[in-house]
Amino acid sequence: MQKAVDKCVEVLRAGGLILYPTDTVWGIGCDATNEDAVAKVYALKRSEDKRSMLCLMRDADMVVRYVNKAPGIAFEVMELSDKPLTAILPGAVGVASNLIPESKTLGVRVPQHEFCQALLRKFGKPIVSTSANISGEPAAKRLKEVVQEIIDGVDYVVNPRFEGKPTLKPSSIIAFGENNEVEVIRS
Repeated sequence: MQKAVDKCVEVLRAGGLILYPTDTVWGIGCDATNEDAVAKVYALKRSEDKRSMLCLMRDADMVVRYVNKAPGIAFEVMELSDKPLTAILPGAVGVASNLIPESKTLGVRVPQHEFCQALLRKFGKPIVSTSANISGEPAAKRLKEVVQEIIDGVDYVVNPRFEGKPTLKPSSIIAFGENNEVEVIRS
């Protein structure tokens, strides 16, 4: 696994795109702090929807470096969740500006996935995670479901043997407001 992680980090640092397994479905990833790389993801997906891309983060410590207005309840909910949860948090900072919608929020997920955690530890920054599909098409649950256009559009494809045991469906999404407002967007 280390060779695949090292190759991903090399590609991410060079501003490239990876196709990789996550705790949910296959994702397209890039350095979340690199505006040019984020623009490549939008182009590949044929989408400019800033709400469709989230960032994988290693842990709560990483989250607070890139989101400065998240209420404490968000971290409690994320920690207690027994399935993949994307938290929409206020106060996005330090990531590519073309990743942040007008609401200044950022979708974040701390994956419980061996490959993703190894990658996040080695890379040290948030990684964009968006479903490996053309916008509007179904999310690819397995590598064999990813369309050729996406495969051809990335710089590195992770070996599917590192899939682990994904849920094979998109994560739950909960939006948290600065004043402890909570809205379930997708359960």
